[in-house]
Amino acid sequence: MAMEATEIERMIKDAMPDAIVEITDLAGDGDHYKAVVISEAFQGKSRVQQHQMVYAALKGNMGGVLHALALETRAPDA
Repeated sequence: MAMEATEIERMIKDAMPDAIVEITDLAGDGDHYKAVVISEAFQGKSRVQQHQMVYAALKGNMGGVLHALALETRAPDA
């Protein structure tokens, strides 16, 4: 069962309310997405820490319901 882009966006925004989130379905199959996430919460964090924060927001759905997610993360004006 695939995960909807709106659900991915909602979960990220629930964890980081200030986030600007852009989700793209890369293959049109609901299984392969790209997410661009911009949030103040990323300020001073490494890229790995930023990605870990997004994965945590997805509450274990990565690799299961959500098969593949390419991430681009950054703090505003970075």
